[in-house]
Amino acid sequence: QVQLVESGGGLVQAGGSLRLSCAASGRTINNYHIGWFRQTPGKEREFVAVIWRSGLSAYADSMKGRFTIFRDNAKNTVYLQMNSLKPEDTAVYYCAAPSGAMGGSYYQSQRYDYWGQGTQVTVSS
Repeated sequence: QVQLVESGGGLVQAGGSLRLSCAASGRTINNYHIGWFRQTPGKEREFVAVIWRSGLSAYADSMKGRFTIFRDNAKNTVYLQMNSLKPEDTAVYYCAAPSGAMGGSYYQSQRYDYWGQGTQVTVSS
């Protein structure tokens, strides 16, 4: 199975940018669809973005135009570039991979089987 490790979180001012990394080990990340989710205390994990093996991607509405998900297969890593950050983007961000097909349910965290440990993103106002 694949192991995922996130990095790149931190503290940034509103309007700033961060790039999160999701590095894979044990398997080639290109063999997996990879999703990003985020979670704040007391709330369920929220879908952020997904990139399929094909390279196609999808985003939650509130992230469109601000966030970009992309792969670097040579580095076995998927990235989430986050621009124009807002205080409401503050959360723990997780990357995840399903063990099989997701169909149209790519935005549901239950469809994902492998998760990283998360990285904290804090956006100050």
